[in-house]
Amino acid sequence: MSIFKRFLPILLLVGLVFGSSGCSGQTDAPYDMGSEAMLPSFLSDAPPKVREAYQFAMANPHDLETIPCFCGCGKMGHKSNWNCYIKEVDAAGKFTFDDHASGCGICVDITQDVMRMKREGRSAKEIRAYIDGQYSGYGPSTDTPLPV
Repeated sequence: MSIFKRFLPILLLVGLVFGSSGCSGQTDAPYDMGSEAMLPSFLSDAPPKVREAYQFAMANPHDLETIPCFCGCGKMGHKSNWNCYIKEVDAAGKFTFDDHASGCGICVDITQDVMRMKREGRSAKEIRAYIDGQYSGYGPSTDTPLPV
């Protein structure tokens, strides 16, 4: 057996681990992500999927402003899933973050589903219909307009 054939499984594994888009810093996702450096300090020990959700919210307000949240945060004044992450963006583009989603699995799961469905090429209306159907049993939704 040649040395190449002997080590092929190991080489393939190393290629999968280090050659994946997550490790290279590049992505084939059809959306942008906010800068990791801009994340607030309250996320320093947050799980990766929470940090990713905040990064997605920073760069894709248009995608989350038409997605409701079903965790009951409408009582806090939230109008969409985007408000679970961002309170406001000033004229200079500086974010004021909301820490709500950092401790709410429903908010983050909704955003992760939006991200997944965008990678699958789903339309805004398809994504909204899925989120409404999947999460409506959790609680009252925010008063979020349908995508146009």
